[in-house]
Amino acid sequence: MKSPIKGLLKNIFVVILIFLFIGAIFGLFSTPEESIPAVSITELAEQINSEEVKEIKVMGNNISITYNDDSKATSKKEIGETLSQALLNYGADQEKLKAVSFVFEEIDESWMNILSFLIMFVLPLLLIGVFFFIIFKNAKTGAAQTFDFTKTKAKVFGAEGHPKEKITFKDVAGLKEEKQELEEIVDFLKNPQKYLKMGARIPKGVLLIGPSGCGKTLLARAIAGESNVPFFSVAGSSFIEMFVGVGSGRVRSLFSMAKKHQPCLVFIDELDSIGRIRGSVVSGGNEEREQTLNQLLTEMDGFEQNDKIIILAATNRPDVLDPALLRPGRFDRKVVINLPDIQEREDILGIHSRGKPLGDDVNLREVAERTPGFSGADLANVFNEAAISSAKEDSKTISQKQLLNAIEKVLLGTERRSHIMTEKEKEIIAYHEAGHALASQKLSNAEPVRKISIIGRGLAAGYTLKVPKEEKMLKNKTEFEAEIAVLLGGYLTEKIVFGEITTGSSDDLNKASSIARDIVKKYGMSEMGPVTFGKRQSLMFLGDESETINYSEATAIKIDEEVNRIINKARKEAEEILTKNRKVLDKIAKTLIKKETIEREEFERLVK
Repeated sequence: MKSPIKGLLKNIFVVILIFLFIGAIFGLFSTPEESIPAVSITELAEQINSEEVKEIKVMGNNISITYNDDSKATSKKEIGETLSQALLNYGADQEKLKAVSFVFEEIDESWMNILSFLIMFVLPLLLIGVFFFIIFKNAKTGAAQTFDFTKTKAKVFGAEGHPKEKITFKDVAGLKEEKQELEEIVDFLKNPQKYLKMGARIPKGVLLIGPSGCGKTLLARAIAGESNVPFFSVAGSSFIEMFVGVGSGRVRSLFSMAKKHQPCLVFIDELDSIGRIRGSVVSGGNEEREQTLNQLLTEMDGFEQNDKIIILAATNRPDVLDPALLRPGRFDRKVVINLPDIQEREDILGIHSRGKPLGDDVNLREVAERTPGFSGADLANVFNEAAISSAKEDSKTISQKQLLNAIEKVLLGTERRSHIMTEKEKEIIAYHEAGHALASQKLSNAEPVRKISIIGRGLAAGYTLKVPKEEKMLKNKTEFEAEIAVLLGGYLTEKIVFGEITTGSSDDLNKASSIARDIVKKYGMSEMGPVTFGKRQSLMFLGDESETINYSEATAIKIDEEVNRIINKARKEAEEILTKNRKVLDKIAKTLIKKETIEREEFERLVK
């Protein structure tokens, strides 16, 4: 929608240009007068007495003077008085006046007077009138648009006068089970009478749950494309305004529009922005948010059995949603969308590779293997970064190397090759990363090393990339302890080789401590038994988590002791590996100093 403010500014700009144009016309008319000097009648009389004047041309009240040296000047005489009489009155010598040549020209100044009147008075008034007309017109339109707060901001696809949704299930890689579950919705929208005849009640609302970038919005659009019905898409945050009642009005507007275009789909993204538990936020906007939520609940309850409207919603925070949203009759069907596995990642990469010139060396399976934990959006970003890199290098195709570099860029950030390190810093970083890699290689439950580098990326001075042997949904205590030992590998190497540690270990120590504490408090894997400590809850207003302490001070001391025990056990295990394989550690570090990067194949040769 075109902004009324922008339209007003555009019109004002046009009016200013018109005024500038008129000014230019005045400038053209006045230029000749400004270029020729003007003299008074008194001065002219003195010049005649000095015998400087050759000719005087009289045109009405305007006087043009030509001097003996052919220079020019202008003057004006008073109305109703002859020029000669005026000159005599101002002291001109009569004999010398007779020596001057006088030329009289009769002109019709009526049209000039009319034109001057039009330009000087009528045209400015006309322009001022047009200017205020535009102002009031835009003010009226702007006011209508400004105060129409309650109109929905939903994007519409498939309705009359709107583009159709072209995405189908074929454009959504993976999510096989999820798509099968949603095919019922598609079939209902295509053939509603089949279900209504049987007395079946199709769910009013379907909640798509999953982390950011996993394809919730894409799946919703695919349902609309498969069903070939109008699709209304709106973000939950667009309902909320500073004025109370606006959000509820926009909800009414949305559903009113949907009822006119049924069968249809209504998709609300980021449902948690308006659907949080009522009474959980103490802020000025809480009343407006709760009114919006209440109106949404009312609209969903107001559906008749034969209404052919299905509401889809997406969230990555189902834990903060109000229970009233999740009861039967509202969002009573939940579809969990997880991060893609290796096969799904390969399929997703295949979709994103469409229309892109791939090199003969591109292996999408290897790219999929190197991207565990990546969402569909992350994989799309990998291909985009690779395409940008290819264009920057004036390459005709996207190579495998560019794809692998794009993975690291998405994970860690851009390479910082321009950063100048001292030889000592380079050595410390090389040994630090070598410690991580060696510990990971020697621990049976640790993830194998894919790549080691001392070229900085993002905030990291160096990095060790590890890829799991196989993707797992579960993790045991032994694997957690191995992860802690690998994290401590860099810290311990600095201590063994240089006798002191640097600030480069701070992030590793933070992660190791967090894992150890989760082992004790969250997973019940410690010697303290199968019990969890601390109740975690979401901070609605701050968007973070807090912990309610539900244990005594004595228990807190025991938790700290258990955490220290786990850390020390992992430290001893990692220290033993590094000390026992000191020669291999030196070999890896020196190779890193020389080459800056070591790939998996070369690393495995070094540790044999």
